[in-house]
Amino acid sequence: MAPDRPDAEHVDILVDGDRIAAIGENIETSDAEVVDFSGRIIIPGLVNAHLHTWQTALRSAGADWTLMEYLTHLHGECVGHYTPADIHISNLAGALNQINCGTTTVGDWCHNALSPEHADAALEGLVQAGIRAVFLHGTPYRSPETPHPLAEIDRLLDGPVRGHALLTLGMALQGPQYSSPETAVADFRAGADRGLVVSMHQSGGELSPGWEAVRASGLFSPLTNIVHGADLPGAWIEMLVEAGVTFTTTPENELGQGHGTPVTGALLRLGAAPSLGTDIDTAVPGKVLTAARIALAHQRSLDHARYRETTGMHANTASVTAKQALAWATVEGARALGLADRVGRIEVGMQADLVAVDARAFNLWPAHDPVATVLHADIANIEAVLVAGIWRKRDHALIAPGLDELSDQLRESGQRLLHSIGSVRSHA
Repeated sequence: MAPDRPDAEHVDILVDGDRIAAIGENIETSDAEVVDFSGRIIIPGLVNAHLHTWQTALRSAGADWTLMEYLTHLHGECVGHYTPADIHISNLAGALNQINCGTTTVGDWCHNALSPEHADAALEGLVQAGIRAVFLHGTPYRSPETPHPLAEIDRLLDGPVRGHALLTLGMALQGPQYSSPETAVADFRAGADRGLVVSMHQSGGELSPGWEAVRASGLFSPLTNIVHGADLPGAWIEMLVEAGVTFTTTPENELGQGHGTPVTGALLRLGAAPSLGTDIDTAVPGKVLTAARIALAHQRSLDHARYRETTGMHANTASVTAKQALAWATVEGARALGLADRVGRIEVGMQADLVAVDARAFNLWPAHDPVATVLHADIANIEAVLVAGIWRKRDHALIAPGLDELSDQLRESGQRLLHSIGSVRSHA
């Protein structure tokens, strides 16, 4: 993913502390641990740019929910029943699962920080897992006139997040679609004043007046991240791209729950690209490589259909490449989370967030195209994961104590939370 290197090459990578110190053939050093990864493909750590990690304990409970059912059951009935312990166990287990899947950086969109204790518990789970994370602080849906709780943002900046090498703070805003114009502008300005990424949902429907208010205030910038972006008018997408705004698509959930058509094609036509997220374990698996394959296949399908409609023939070449899809899960994810100078590429000076994919496995071998091979990989192929130079997975196994106890706690939390959901109670 580095612009000045081949797509794939046989090289040594020297890691010194938390950084990549050198890349080249036959690097000689007298005091390094040498790991032979022959037959493996080393990639930058994957970036899951949008995940509501706090929902991990409710895995598969909403697999058949529409978007409206999800909002009703999860946000209307369940969120208030979360304790800090529930948030902690979901964040810990969810982050470990991301590492297991080859993700080294997650955009943790925590819009259920009911109290400072809930936020601290979420952060503690991320820290315990050892993942790199942008903690996007949010609260349950509230009145359009209620601004983001800035006292809590400043508390987190001065306390739990300060000085932690793997943690960055951002703001999970209600955004202009769900806020009054005055509140939307104030929230954006607060994020800009603090130099924080501000992220928001947009899932179809006519744009509310808050969008124009933020645009008129000149607050759209590279620190702005729009999740989904379904049905945004083309002129708006063009303006936002010109302002440096990033977009994150969560294709499996968007297509399955009815958010609208993923924004991928609209961005590609402007020379931009999306980042990727898996959104909610409640409905879909948390594998960002799966999201990359779905985004790639869906966009190719749309492009093939358009080509046949306009020419009456089948296309001779693919409109989107496997390399582009892998970039969405690495380079673009890092950019969306404000970490492009640290992660997303294998490059000297970057953080040593690296993943070894075992290409010798029967489902991948022979690996004629390393980039495509990586996209076709599954959890069983993720052999090893380094985050900031520290092994978090080795020999196909997570390096984390007490996984059996953690699984029990996660099940107990999920079962208790499910009883707060009407559709579950009615079948109990």
